[in-house]
Formats: sequence, C-alpha cells, structure tokens
Amino acid sequence: MVKQGKLLEVQDLQKNYGKKNNMTKALRGISFDILPGEFLGIMGPSGSGKTTLLNCIATIIKPTMGRVLLNGKNISAFDSESLAEYRGRRIGYLFQDFALLDNLTGQENILLPLSIHGMDFTKARAKLSELADFFEITDILHKFPSQMSGGQKQRVAAARSLISDPDIVLADEPTGALDTRSARNLMNKLEGFNRESGRTILMVSHDPNAASFCSRILFIQDGMIFHELRRKHDESRDIFYERILQVVAQLGGGSANVL
Repeated sequence: MVKQGKLLEVQDLQKNYGKKNNMTKALRGISFDILPGEFLGIMGPSGSGKTTLLNCIATIIKPTMGRVLLNGKNISAFDSESLAEYRGRRIGYLFQDFALLDNLTGQENILLPLSIHGMDFTKARAKLSELADFFEITDILHKFPSQMSGGQKQRVAAARSLISDPDIVLADEPTGALDTRSARNLMNKLEGFNRESGRTILMVSHDPNAASFCSRILFIQDGMIFHELRRKHDESRDIFYERILQVVAQLGGGSANVL
C-alpha cells in the first residue's frame, strides 16, 4: 500500500559530460516524484540516460543542474556525515553483477553494510534471519559466492540491499546477469517484498519481463522522460507486459509520440 507524501523528488535534473562543442547531455531536465511504497521502473534504450539518473540519485555522480530531495532534504547539500548516512542507511543498492566479495560467505556479505556503518548487530541477526527466509537462501548463508548459482548470488545481494532497512532500494539491471527462471524468481521476491513490507524500489531495466513487476514505469529517451505507464489496480502482469512492449517498440523506432 502506497503511503501519502513524496519520498523522493527529482527536480529538473541535468547532467552534461565534456565541454562546449564536445558536450554530451546525458540528462536534459528530468523531473518526477516517488511515493513511499512504490515499485518504480525506469526503461529506455542504451545511452538514454537511465543509469546516469540512477547514479545521480545514488550520489555516485553529481548532476550538473537540478536537485534530488529525499523526504524533502536536498541530498546535494549534505555534509560528509549526512552523505555517509544517506549512502549507508537510507538507500540500498542492487547491482547487475551482484558485487559480492569472494572471500566472504553469504551471511558475511549481507551483514557487511552494517559492520561498515556501525549498526546494531543484535537487530541485524534477527533481520538477517527474516530476509534469508524470505529470499530462500538460509541453506547457502555459509557458502562463498563461488559456490552459489547466479540466482543465489543475486538473492544474497538483494538481502544485503535490505539489511539496513533503507528508505529506498536502487536496483540497476538486477536481472541482467540471470537466466530466465532465476530472473523471474528474483522479481517475484522483490515484488513480494515491496507489497508485504512497503519497501520502495527504484529499478532501471531494459527487460520488459522484469519491468512488468513494477507498479509504474518511466520511459527515458535522449535524457528526457517522454512516456509513463501505470499498472492498473486489477491489471494482470501479462496485460501490463503487453503494454510495455508497445512502448518499447515505439522506443526502438525513435518515436517521441507514444500514445
């Protein structure tokens, strides 16, 4: 259930690379809001600016212009202490390549953000057990990444992104390195966690199948938002998937006039 109010506000975000004649405009004034409890997808062709957008929100890169507000606070104005808290506690990361440390077990990888940011391990153990049960990884917590399948690695990574109870999870192509079955399993878990816990997720994806699990999708082309799809209350995922494909087909044709 989506709560009232704005969790994240992106206001006229612009990002340029290079200078003058060699300038590339990756983002051209993107604005949108995310409500608490939403599962928002960002889609667009390669080079459209979707990963740049995610990296600006994650504070991995700094926008040229515009603001990103979390609960009304401008993250660009954070001091080093507030920025560390934002990165460590307020947002969770889920990457395409899992980003697990090979010399740590599944359990140690999941708990790593807590040890880095000095969080309460008593609460962490309880949260670890809850997440391991939900993502069905209890039996591999003692294993190292080299002993896990791709799907298992990504479910461990998903648990790690949620262990600190972040306000929002940023997922960058989370199914990109997975086979079809593992991708569907992961998306079912993320959608279920979003629905049951109200955790907000912002996911960048090129995969219409993965995007069909979202409640809303923004389509980006040439650094601008040109279309939005909302999943209707009683709409099946299959029908939403077909609507996504229609917009993706228009994207492929380069049309900016999508109905």
